[in-house]
Amino acid sequence: RQPQWVDPPQAPWDYTLFGIANSSSPAPEKTIELIFEKMPGAAGKFNLWLVNGKPYPHEREFVLDRGTRYRLVMRNRTDDAHPMHLHRHLWELAEINGKKTAGIIKDTVVVPYFGRVMVDFTADHPGLALFHCHIQQHMDYGFKALFRYG
Repeated sequence: RQPQWVDPPQAPWDYTLFGIANSSSPAPEKTIELIFEKMPGAAGKFNLWLVNGKPYPHEREFVLDRGTRYRLVMRNRTDDAHPMHLHRHLWELAEINGKKTAGIIKDTVVVPYFGRVMVDFTADHPGLALFHCHIQQHMDYGFKALFRYG
């Protein structure tokens, strides 16, 4: 009998399949809201990418207190999925598009198009930390910010 190709199921990726119901990590003490937007063609032939209404550099917006537990609420108002990364820190996924999870430790998470992701982390690495989209062209055209310690 000849082998036959069978298409795999088209289930969307779901980080929460690897999570647990409740986190044993400390609760976040502060929340940082991050809204992602694009301005089509605003950078010549390319899109301009905004975090909280503006492109890089974000001189003083994101100032962390050492030892504080933070929740980042990333709201993607674009039709692109964005692999987001914060240098020098690990975060725990807390919620993806309204679905709660815990126990998943990552340094990068894909924020779905028109979606929302919440992650928690402890500010325990003083100094500058680059927050950015891992799609190089997005980063080149404004999709990054510096987190700093106060």
